[in-house]
Amino acid sequence: MPTAYVYPTLDDEPIVPIVTTSQTNNNTTNEQSTNKSYTSTTAMDPTITAATTQRRKEIPISEDDKEELELDYLENEKESSIGNDNDTSSYQPETLRREDLGNFILLVILYLLQGVPVGLSFGSIPFLLKEQLSYSQIAIFSLSSWPYSLKFLWSPIVDAVYSPTVGRRKSWIIPIQLMTGFLFVLLSQRIDALMEAEHIPIYYLTGAFLVTIFFCATQDIAVDGWALTLLSKDSLSYASTAQTIGLNTGYFLSFTVFLALSSPEFSNRYIWSEPQKYGILRLGGYMRFWAIMYFAVTAWLTFMKKETASQTDEDQLGIRGVYNTIWKICKLSHLRSFIVVLLTAKIGFICHEAVTSLKLLEKGFSKEDLALSVLLDFPLQIFFGYYAAKWSNGPRPLKPWLWGFYGRLLFSAVGMLVVYFYPSGKDIGFFYFAIIMGSTVLSSFMSTIQFVSISAFMTSIADPLIGGTYMTLLNTFSNFGGTWPKFFVLESVDYFTEATCSVPDANGLEFSCIGETGAPQCKEFGGTCVIHQDGYYTAGIVCVIAGFILLEGYIRPTIYHLEGLSKRAWKISR
Repeated sequence: MPTAYVYPTLDDEPIVPIVTTSQTNNNTTNEQSTNKSYTSTTAMDPTITAATTQRRKEIPISEDDKEELELDYLENEKESSIGNDNDTSSYQPETLRREDLGNFILLVILYLLQGVPVGLSFGSIPFLLKEQLSYSQIAIFSLSSWPYSLKFLWSPIVDAVYSPTVGRRKSWIIPIQLMTGFLFVLLSQRIDALMEAEHIPIYYLTGAFLVTIFFCATQDIAVDGWALTLLSKDSLSYASTAQTIGLNTGYFLSFTVFLALSSPEFSNRYIWSEPQKYGILRLGGYMRFWAIMYFAVTAWLTFMKKETASQTDEDQLGIRGVYNTIWKICKLSHLRSFIVVLLTAKIGFICHEAVTSLKLLEKGFSKEDLALSVLLDFPLQIFFGYYAAKWSNGPRPLKPWLWGFYGRLLFSAVGMLVVYFYPSGKDIGFFYFAIIMGSTVLSSFMSTIQFVSISAFMTSIADPLIGGTYMTLLNTFSNFGGTWPKFFVLESVDYFTEATCSVPDANGLEFSCIGETGAPQCKEFGGTCVIHQDGYYTAGIVCVIAGFILLEGYIRPTIYHLEGLSKRAWKISR
């Protein structure tokens, strides 16, 4: 069953939106007759170096006192909003300014270019290779996604090192996109032959796509930083929208669309008038097309798009200062608790999201039906994402996150039942396809709720003066929480599986057909792999039980505690 693609399989971080609230209170009591104006930000504002608090001009206030006054105001505002949990009458949604439309489209295109290789690495390649590789070998290939979850390690370098002539963000985006394009050209010349080889060079493919994902992650750092200044403050919250649209569209094209068009069954049924060996689109041609797109967009950026110079508070820290700031953030005791939550929260449903769809293919679910189910799920995700954002727009953004957690655990269990009762060797018919589709959509909805909710919470707690660094760190741990368990879960599926070849070996002995050597040897002898115990169910049950225990024993109490902390508690000492 397809995973929930919000972009969260990746759960990639949203751009930090700026939310500005001005409030003037006129108090006419005996003790005071002063107008107060407060301006609060939930993220780093590139044009403001400190919170602005005005009082009587004859009483000077230090910068530290201004920050404390702002924090007091934010805390009081939060307490007030808790008392009016369901009051949304004063909410005024921001709109995209017309003059920002061109830059918004540019952001969508840049994020789309990131989504294309990510969709190949996270989606299509494992599905195309499943028939020839064991789960342990797919676990090796899953390591190619790690750079996207560890990009905070080099993000300070990307932020600090640049050419003022070219532009702070273009200094990285232009060469990275050129290198990605050239890498696509080189891979396109051999990729089809490699994918059809008798012995798949899994380590070569893993290394090649690891480099590609490293390029994507580096471009993502630069584009995220550019988004904070590319859009005006009034439209800045739409940077997250551009990211969601771009990444999901790129992923959708490289996974759903490519998987369908590369399938000979799909092409023979809907496109070719006569049966053909290959689908209408092959991987090499697909990569060459996107290489051209990389070169075209990069040329336009180089010669047509000028980058406006900008400075932020984090610029004054330097590379070493940013790393010191990251260390200070990690030393906050409650933040360490939150990091543990982020690193363990996805254990409960990682088996479902990493293995269930592969198991359905193994059972006989066709690639074109899989692509169709994701195709139908994609617009529904966007629709549900809107309502998930509204639901999470409250004083307790992690409340829907907890409900989404229960939902994802439930549908992880449902996914195992769908695989178990799958009618192998038969046409599943509309009814069973509807069951697969329904569980996919509902699982996606729960994933969307969690993604939006955790993003809203992280935005609200990020220290405004170092918002970019703070958000990058939190989202790195969130991403890595869905990356590190995948390798071990895929390995465990093979470890707990017991299967033998239907024909004996050269010595007339029964042998296992699990692992890198067993399956090819069984195929060479003309046998089939007979599964006696499927490790998928063992791994899946262990994950769901572990996830439930973690939720009830640690995650939920910790979330309740963290939601009760004031904004001051998340600040670091300077």
